[in-house]
Amino acid sequence: MNKITLRQVLIPLITIAIILFLWFGPIRISYIENILISILIIIANYIEYKGKPFAALGFQREKFTFKNIFLFAPLLALGLFAFYVFLLVPGITMLTDAPIDYSAFDELKGNLPACLIALVVVWATAGFGEEIIFRGYFMRQFVKFFGESKVSIVLNIVLLACFFGFMHSYQGITGQLVTGIVGALLALIFYLRKYDLWFVIAVHGFFDTIALICVYFGLT
Repeated sequence: MNKITLRQVLIPLITIAIILFLWFGPIRISYIENILISILIIIANYIEYKGKPFAALGFQREKFTFKNIFLFAPLLALGLFAFYVFLLVPGITMLTDAPIDYSAFDELKGNLPACLIALVVVWATAGFGEEIIFRGYFMRQFVKFFGESKVSIVLNIVLLACFFGFMHSYQGITGQLVTGIVGALLALIFYLRKYDLWFVIAVHGFFDTIALICVYFGLT
């Protein structure tokens, strides 16, 4: 493991403290929250890595190809969504005896303008925002401090998956567990893809796009 400098310790600590304040502090900024946090992370990484913020997050130019982003990622998203709908949600619901609370999306059913707006918001805040925060920043910072041993990677994925699920508490206990598992799978993909952030952003974005289509047609 490379020697970690004081700057590489202080900057992440300050950045994470600000992120937690934005998430749990008295000021609520709703939909733009993750966008602002993503900008904060890019600035923090710019300072920490001396002008190379995007590479540190996993934005790899050579892996941003049409085949990866518009073929493999949508296909994987479709497979992940099928697993979510047909196995994961029924299985977790059976264990908890509590259906996922989808009421936050009720206004989108049959409402095309609202769904189109939601699609843009979802790609910005979840596809890009959550992946930059959870995979690109939190997961990469964990690796920086604790390395890439099998134990470290497992802990990395499990701990961040728990937190990722917790952040979706508006969906109820079943929604938290299901989202946590999906988050763990996205983290595993990120790791197996050698920290290719473009790819997991695309998978997450297309997954949520399929979900929005289902919401629009009242399939949830």
